Amino acid sequence: MPEAAFTSDSPQATERAARAVGALLGPGDVVLIRGEVGTGKTTWVRAACQGLGVTDPVTSPSFTIGQVYRGRVPVSHIDLFRLESLAGEEPALLADYLSPDRVTFIEWPAAGVAEVEPERVVLDLEVSHLGGDRRGVEARGDRRFLDAVQAALDR
Repeated sequence: MPEAAFTSDSPQATERAARAVGALLGPGDVVLIRGEVGTGKTTWVRAACQGLGVTDPVTSPSFTIGQVYRGRVPVSHIDLFRLESLAGEEPALLADYLSPDRVTFIEWPAAGVAEVEPERVVLDLEVSHLGGDRRGVEARGDRRFLDAVQAALDR
């Protein structure tokens, strides 16, 4: 899978990049988003959802595991922050969210990545603080998504 590193100088630039990615996503696509608390993972998902035509408020599902939104494609937003593993959880906990007719975003994916078919992961992001509003984004994924991020950040 191709890799790239990006720097975003502002929340607006990050949102622009995420919207560009959202505009390219389709049914069955999965985006993994890693990073420390406060790096902008939910901001990324919110903006990507705008690119997918979601008009409902997008909030962190940290206390509910996941949320589903309507857009041009149904969207699942999963947050596994509270889970170290899926051991002891309902076996089908993620099944509905990972439906192949949806785009799925997974924040803090470590506990659930084994549940995702690897070929469905089109983008794997690691977001980090660089000071102030600057963020570093390490990305692996389909070249068209990497190119969309770069083009949006270059604007």
